Amino acid sequence: MPNPTKEFFGLFIGILSNVFISVFGQIIPNAVGGFFREIASAIILILAIGFAFTWFLKARPHNRPEKYNVVVFDINNQQIQLDGIRTEFRNHDVAWSFMKQYKSNYPMFNFAMVADAKDASKKTIFRYI
Repeated sequence: MPNPTKEFFGLFIGILSNVFISVFGQIIPNAVGGFFREIASAIILILAIGFAFTWFLKARPHNRPEKYNVVVFDINNQQIQLDGIRTEFRNHDVAWSFMKQYKSNYPMFNFAMVADAKDASKKTIFRYI
């Protein structure tokens, strides 16, 4: 004769195991996974905004000089003047282009592109070839 309490406990254990599997296997992981998915997307968004902000600060125009000069140096690194060359420029790219041309025309000399800083005693060298 079958024992009804044994069948009841067997059925109860089966239902309880299904509940545990559903709760711990599907409901909680889906809820926690969704939470962490939202947190991860928020962190990625914050990182992207932070990167864009730092890039914007670095890429914004800084105080650029209004005038560039080309300075000529001889073999002994003494500053000299060469007749017939242009030394004052208002554009960085034009000054760089002229410096490259001067270097190919006068290979024994070195050239530096300098700009005046805020105080007149100090000059900043931008390029040196």
